[in-house]
Amino acid sequence: MKMVSNLKMIFGSLVLAALTACGGGEGGSGAAVVDTGTLRFAMTDAPSCGYDSVNITVEKVRVHQSSSASDSDSGWSEIALSPSRRINLLNLTNGVLDELGQTPLPVGKYTQLRMILAENTSANPLANSVKPTGSAEVALKTPSGQQSGVKTNIGIDIAANKLADFVLDFDACKSIVSAGNSGQYLLKPVVTVIPRYISAVLGFVDPSLVGGNTTVSVQQNGVVFKATTPDSAGKFLLQPVAPGNYTLVLAAQGRTTAIITNVVVATDTVTAVNASGTLLNPPASATGTVNGTSTLNSFVNAAQILAGGAQAEIVGRVVDGTTGAYSYALPVNAPLVASYVAAPGALVFAADASAAAKYTLKASLTGFADKTATLSTLGAGATITTYFVFP
Repeated sequence: MKMVSNLKMIFGSLVLAALTACGGGEGGSGAAVVDTGTLRFAMTDAPSCGYDSVNITVEKVRVHQSSSASDSDSGWSEIALSPSRRINLLNLTNGVLDELGQTPLPVGKYTQLRMILAENTSANPLANSVKPTGSAEVALKTPSGQQSGVKTNIGIDIAANKLADFVLDFDACKSIVSAGNSGQYLLKPVVTVIPRYISAVLGFVDPSLVGGNTTVSVQQNGVVFKATTPDSAGKFLLQPVAPGNYTLVLAAQGRTTAIITNVVVATDTVTAVNASGTLLNPPASATGTVNGTSTLNSFVNAAQILAGGAQAEIVGRVVDGTTGAYSYALPVNAPLVASYVAAPGALVFAADASAAAKYTLKASLTGFADKTATLSTLGAGATITTYFVFP
């Protein structure tokens, strides 16, 4: 999912979209009528690792043409949900959207968005909540200052008599942060804003891979543009995806990583990487563990460098909200790599020995340069510990 904007907001994938238009010209009284378009919102989600549900209650979404406007300044336009809507983000995978509404806007460039969630109260203690797999549902602590909404910078052009669709794509896996052994979970939203393309990537995995921490993503040199979790039948749909050339990465707990390179996505086209009769089902793999700590609020991912130099992210998330800890179990088998071929051609996978059990860690924290560490070969059952510290 290409980060047109890195929103700090949990609600799973929101879809920011549509500029329908109203007219311009002169009204009957001779007064000038301001050209307008229409802004429409919907919501979608990326994979959630280790959660059965992630619920948020959305009250409104506000936009402004000034990136520095305060919540009390004039000039805000908003979509208000009445009543507020509680949404389980994990129902919004595989191209499913939840439309939130629309509003007319004056023509111009909008550079600030604020998403406002309802508060958890004694009357509604689980307005925002998370249910970890195997555990009870608990309240999700939202950021301070929630009354004014979580601010993010955007770049949306509203044109007269035009339609422009955008998607706010929420990544639950990267946005929910556990707080040590307290049993509490914090919301550190990671949301990206992308146009609502029709183009997509479709495929099928063996149903035995469904559940757990199985994810499918399309990437460009290790940067994830869109990710999802296969449905109960093993089908996955990555949508929307901008036209371009991508690497598809299938990462499943305890399995060898499967990678398809040169996946070509054309305008208004759904690209199928395989059919339901040729399921992706990489073999089991022994694992080793990479762990350590990093500065609070930082994001740590693990990637592999393939033959030829391209990178593929295997896993990544925000570090523990209390201790800064991270820990990933990673396959030691060489990743299986195939080059995309259009149907009716068949994918031919081969082990990339150059990347076997070799990983690069990267820690990212807003406002600082990334920090990286190239690890020694990871052995089965072994642990490699790496610490990252930002000034």
